[in-house]
Amino acid sequence: MTTIPYRAALIVGAGSGISGSVARGLATAGLKVAVAARNVDKLVSLAAETGAERFTVDASDPAAVAHLFEEVDTRLGVPDVVLYNASARAHGPIAELDPEAVRKAVEISAFGGFLVVQQAARRMIPRGAGAILLTGASASVKGYPHSAAFAMGKFAFRGLAQSTARELGPKGIHVAHFVIDGGVRSDRRPDPNERPGQHARSRCDRPDLPRHLAPAAQRLVA
Repeated sequence: MTTIPYRAALIVGAGSGISGSVARGLATAGLKVAVAARNVDKLVSLAAETGAERFTVDASDPAAVAHLFEEVDTRLGVPDVVLYNASARAHGPIAELDPEAVRKAVEISAFGGFLVVQQAARRMIPRGAGAILLTGASASVKGYPHSAAFAMGKFAFRGLAQSTARELGPKGIHVAHFVIDGGVRSDRRPDPNERPGQHARSRCDRPDLPRHLAPAAQRLVA
């Protein structure tokens, strides 16, 4: 088992796919895990499996994010590992997109990431240690038709990751941005019965991707 020199982790934008796999990996490594989402009812089974504590948060609200960290500090201890996995989309032709839907998508995908990274940095800088993990996507490096809002958020999020890594790395804090280049199998996105494996193989040929994320996350923070 990979040895991780940390005690507590916070996952924002938690669900059953990428973040669920990371939660399992960190819990297996002995960390106390907090999982946060707008809807925590979907996290019941994950919490039962990993022993994680659930927290409700709107990641685009500065006050809500600050309160989330305060709650985690009190109930689990200051998080040494923070993963931001939340994102939102406003899909459609550029000429027809609802500006408010685009604003909200960018707020969650990028601004919410900033809020979480800022709160994490405020706790990790005095310690001179910690790990901040940021989930990217194909749209982090390439814009697709009818996906401008998602690309805007993910491009900004990648910029946040690069700037933060260069700033915090010399302070002993590891910042990692990983691009998940394809669809991920999860409870919400199972394989269609008539085309097994189609979701993951459509672009990244990794139907077992979630299973491999747990050890990858362990290596990133070890």
